[in-house]
Amino acid sequence: MTPVLPHVQIETTSNPTAAVIWLHGLGADGHDFAGLVPELDLSGCPGIRFIFPHAPSMPVTVNGGYVMPAWYDIRGADLLSQQDEAGIRTSERAIQALIAREVARGIPTERIVLAGFSQGCAMALHTGLRYPQRLAGIVALSGYLPLAQTFAAERAEANAKTPIFMAHGSQDPVVIPARGEASRELLSDLGYAVQWHSYPMPHSVHPREIADISAFLTHELARPAL
Repeated sequence: MTPVLPHVQIETTSNPTAAVIWLHGLGADGHDFAGLVPELDLSGCPGIRFIFPHAPSMPVTVNGGYVMPAWYDIRGADLLSQQDEAGIRTSERAIQALIAREVARGIPTERIVLAGFSQGCAMALHTGLRYPQRLAGIVALSGYLPLAQTFAAERAEANAKTPIFMAHGSQDPVVIPARGEASRELLSDLGYAVQWHSYPMPHSVHPREIADISAFLTHELARPAL
């Protein structure tokens, strides 16, 4: 049994009926996006439990083997060379364990959103679209879909219609816009409901993006579960 990752937990009300599992980027931790919760307009949402897990620390090749929090190793600056499939799939199981924990606490998968930034975005897309039960949505910020070559064969029918919020900075030097755009095109070609947003920013979060994420969460979590 995969242990539950250590995490930051924030509940917008007592007895929440929805959950957002938000995955940080390379070198950060769960505190990185926890401070964003008060900035979100969740007035139209039910009570939400936000979970911000901490990735395990590991040596990261592109950073000279320096040990830092990471969901998987990055071996090439283009993000696609020699992808760390074993690391990605290990983190996938850890994220699945977080989803299972929320289900055990009374929140159905149809009320759970997977969100992530950069490497966390990659894991949200990878895990969410392969997950065998319907999720409420996926928020994919400044990242890409890893292991794209196996995706068509491994994707889950349960999440074929799951709404996907994808956002990217037009000046991003870390995950170049073309990387995110290629993932968007792949998903769109396979019939996914991708909502694409571009903002004038580097590898960061834009104020307008926060408002758009608020609207997405409100739309997907305020409506009755399917």
